[in-house]
Amino acid sequence: MKKLSRSFSLSLVAAGLLASGTVSAESLAIINATLHTSSDQGVLEGASIVMNDGKITAINPSDFKVDKVIDAQGQIVTPGFIASVNQLGLVEVGAVAGSRDAGEDKAGIDFDASLAFNPRSSLIPYARKGGITRDLITPYGGDSIFAGLASVVDLSGSFESVDKKQAALVVHLGERSKGSRAFTLQTLIKKLDEHQTKASKDAKKDDAKPSAEDTVMAKVLKGDIPLLISVSRASDIVELIKVKQQFGVNIVLNGAQDAVVVKDRIAKAGIPVIISAMDNLPGSFDSLHASLNNAGILEKAGVKVLLTVGGDASHNVYQLRYDAGNAVSYGMSQQGALKAMTSNVADVFGINAGSLEVGKAADVVMWSNDPFELSSHVNKMFINGVEVSTESRQDKLRERYTTESNMPRAYTK
Repeated sequence: MKKLSRSFSLSLVAAGLLASGTVSAESLAIINATLHTSSDQGVLEGASIVMNDGKITAINPSDFKVDKVIDAQGQIVTPGFIASVNQLGLVEVGAVAGSRDAGEDKAGIDFDASLAFNPRSSLIPYARKGGITRDLITPYGGDSIFAGLASVVDLSGSFESVDKKQAALVVHLGERSKGSRAFTLQTLIKKLDEHQTKASKDAKKDDAKPSAEDTVMAKVLKGDIPLLISVSRASDIVELIKVKQQFGVNIVLNGAQDAVVVKDRIAKAGIPVIISAMDNLPGSFDSLHASLNNAGILEKAGVKVLLTVGGDASHNVYQLRYDAGNAVSYGMSQQGALKAMTSNVADVFGINAGSLEVGKAADVVMWSNDPFELSSHVNKMFINGVEVSTESRQDKLRERYTTESNMPRAYTK
């Protein structure tokens, strides 16, 4: 594509304080970039993107005034990636109980783990190195099948990082170490039926005061909050499709290693699927169809696919782009893999980010090369239009132990 010429004029804007006491982000433009928009615009070469007041304000404008211009010199620019289904900021060291805040034995429908989110966790800068700018954090719950509420956070490090509470109600179904999977599915159906009936009765009472659980379940039944359900076996997925049809709720499948068996039913029902592209061996009798090909197979079947990092996701969110690259090598389209960690996640959980479009949050990442390549790295990252660092604890440790110093090699003071 022929590069477009642009006339650029700069204006100096005095830095002032907002009513909140924070300094407003400077307006800026990235020019001569290869924009992978993760939208209907596709890939734009020799393009420009303008950011102001935390939002994307223009794509390829004929003229603009900004505080700062960055010449990308053809480098790839993508939306910031959105991770999902992990406890980033809710856990620091998995083996240290005092640093784990994502679960509670008594947790239920209204459990809000985001109250414990730590935006200064050492895991967050490391995640940013992988191009991650936002995340759907999820509780792992307790004794109930209802683990609690998922939340959307940005990775800016700000103490106002929790962008959206009640982004989903997390539910765990499927195999049980004790008892029957039938009981857990029955529990879900009864809870939905109970609150559907209750909502109908309470609508006739002017003085009815809903509980926290009532409020959450009312939003679930209206379709405002999706049910994020961890499930793997195909027969369980078929039953959940029936639940969606019966109650009209929005369902998102998580794990779903057997989803390929019933992919056409899932696509027809319009149910998104969150999977790890690296699930290649059965972890149980529920996941006999785990395969590296699954992301590509589901995409081709018309299923909206979201990619997550399997295993210890909280400490390995960084590798999401590598997993996406593997999905591409096993049959997923490159743009499909990009959408699976950007715009698809945003669409499913109502996040105003995930694509390079006017009005979206200015979460923008400039790459040294193809982000799916192992050797590529983040050159610049902006969250809400503000440039953030990708220096992590690991970088500081490397510098400490590879730099000559007058201090002893293992000094403690």
